[in-house]
Amino acid sequence: MLRAAYFGQELLSTFGTQLGEIALIPATGGLFTIELTYVPAKVDGGEKVGFTKVLLWDRKEKGGFPETKVLKQLVRDHIDPTRDLGHSDKHRKKKEEKSEGKSEDEKNSEKSEGVEVKRNPDGTICEDCR
Repeated sequence: MLRAAYFGQELLSTFGTQLGEIALIPATGGLFTIELTYVPAKVDGGEKVGFTKVLLWDRKEKGGFPETKVLKQLVRDHIDPTRDLGHSDKHRKKKEEKSEGKSEDEKNSEKSEGVEVKRNPDGTICEDCR
């Protein structure tokens, strides 16, 4: 329950009024899912589409809990894809800059390689890169 409340607080502090509600629903049996219901932006100058519901995270399917930065990126990618998340997007910006001058084959292979990991001066992995 504390983890769910923490994630809710982080999302509210990041997205503010872009979120209409965060609901914590108690359950038993290790259930932890994050669902997002939103109204997508207008599609190609057309009318707004109705509500869209997407499962962002399922603990049993993914094998654990999301990192806060990953959760913020998942929410952002649906409600405001152009939004910059600052430090949480540091690696995303680097990948975009590197891929601008590459061919499609190089871009696709870069995506499958994973995210670059930054290390602290003492050699440990950066907290946000885990």
